[in-house]
Amino acid sequence: MTSSAPSTSQRIGTGHTLAGRLTILAWGVLCYALFFACFLYAIAFIGNLSLVAKTIDSGAEGPLGPALAIDLGLLLLFAVQHSGMARPRFKRAITRLVPESAERATYVLLSSAVLALLFVLWRPIGGVVWNVANRIAANPLFALYVAGLGMLLYSTALIDHLDLFGLRQVWAAFRGRPFTPHPFATPGLYRYVRHPPYVSWAIIFWATPEMSVGHLVFSLAATGYMILAVFAEEPDLVDRFGDAYRRYQESTPKFVPRLSRTRHVRNSAIPPR
Repeated sequence: MTSSAPSTSQRIGTGHTLAGRLTILAWGVLCYALFFACFLYAIAFIGNLSLVAKTIDSGAEGPLGPALAIDLGLLLLFAVQHSGMARPRFKRAITRLVPESAERATYVLLSSAVLALLFVLWRPIGGVVWNVANRIAANPLFALYVAGLGMLLYSTALIDHLDLFGLRQVWAAFRGRPFTPHPFATPGLYRYVRHPPYVSWAIIFWATPEMSVGHLVFSLAATGYMILAVFAEEPDLVDRFGDAYRRYQESTPKFVPRLSRTRHVRNSAIPPR
């Protein structure tokens, strides 16, 4: 399925001065740099690695009620921002304030800001759900955690990492060229599940040798959000790609690959943000 011709809004940047195009490019690069720093911190935060000042289980524990309310509130804030800003109606609204070419980068920046706020304000909740103390047994869980990270990066690369995080859009604006969305495709992992990034994050959340109550709250809420987010995202994909995405839904499961596939759809869907 080929993409439609770029709209007037997609051609934003072709009439900008050099200073304007440089500003848009610098904005996109800055947003991506802040995102990547936040992503690296998230690796250590969720994995309880001592490379950062604060992790999901570090710090003084307080009363259960306030800690639980704060943590769930932070997770809800991220869910509302991450899904709400991804909807077409919000995208149209925000482009009244920023150029179309900078919309994606701005979304990435605000998602990173909310995630950074979660890191700062998160309250640890004690109590051990499970603890694999044996190092030989714990190492495979850590290896699975690392594999989840690798799968996440690979899944974003399959659908163009630079496009997903707004760099391709600002680069097109800098060059004064129309931005053309990628055509409909199902590269690699997307032929087996519709949402490989969500599967990757689920592995990252749950593959830990020590699961505290606080970590469990985080994992349950974040996993639940991803499941619910699909119901908001996929109607937008149907609107965008039509019957091609409907066939993809019929042939390919959301999260868990089938052991045997009797039907296969080539060139199906690029997943949503």
